[in-house]
Amino acid sequence: MTLPKIRGVGTALVTPFTADGAVDLVAVRRLAIRQIESGIDMLVPCGTTGEAVTVDENEYRQILETVVEAAAGRVPVIAGAGSNATAAAIRTAQIAVSCGVDGVLIVGPYYNKPTQEGYYQHFMAVADAVECGVVLYNVPGRTGGNITAETQLRIAEHGRVIATKEASANFSQIYDILRGRPEGFAVLSGDDDLVLAQIAIGMDGIISVAANEVPDAFSRMVHLAQEGDFPAAMEVFYMLVDLLRGNFIESNPIPVKTAMAMMGLIEERFRLPLVPMQDANREKLERILRTLDLVRS
Repeated sequence: MTLPKIRGVGTALVTPFTADGAVDLVAVRRLAIRQIESGIDMLVPCGTTGEAVTVDENEYRQILETVVEAAAGRVPVIAGAGSNATAAAIRTAQIAVSCGVDGVLIVGPYYNKPTQEGYYQHFMAVADAVECGVVLYNVPGRTGGNITAETQLRIAEHGRVIATKEASANFSQIYDILRGRPEGFAVLSGDDDLVLAQIAIGMDGIISVAANEVPDAFSRMVHLAQEGDFPAAMEVFYMLVDLLRGNFIESNPIPVKTAMAMMGLIEERFRLPLVPMQDANREKLERILRTLDLVRS
């Protein structure tokens, strides 16, 4: 088993739907190819941004198979496969492996509010059960619980656990992970607007929302920072910063999918309980896109 090298920009791919509510697999493939041709380093389908909790098993397989086929080995595919039930996370991760992905992204169990030992045992059980790389995902704002640096470092000792997506925005915790991580363990950002500061302190990249809309500019910004050219990276950042913030004026992925529909990339379709953006926020988002010349008046 060869584990993928995780570094640079991964795009947390949206899941496009058609007017009748089906997954638009033609658009899935088109978006994946657009990402690769724009310079991103990995594809991350079926995560939060991909509305994964609303797709059924058959749709999940179809999405992953489509993305893997589109990637054609050019970049790693890391599939969202988390659940708040460990047995369900294992099953989903095994399905993902059967679809040919290079790794799985496993979110900390939500709603249950496990102890730190519970988090540790959850990730150990998943990593023991799959033949691929495992990326743990700490996002307290979504899950209601934080996976501490100490626990993440314990998890990182497992041979299949290759990275963490650390979206706590807690720099003190991030320092402790970076200082204590084993060799080869990547630390990825989950916050588009913090990524340059986080690369500056040693993080290895990001799994990004905004890369859906502007994969070329976003990947250029991150790659410049990784090369040490922070002045040039900051120029791109300040060009994009309103969009990075605008993507979260309502719950993700409502803004990013709305923006992509305005750009003509997908249809503006969501699955309940997500609903279309409020008019006032839609107007704000459209102004941001016009400023970036991503849509025309």
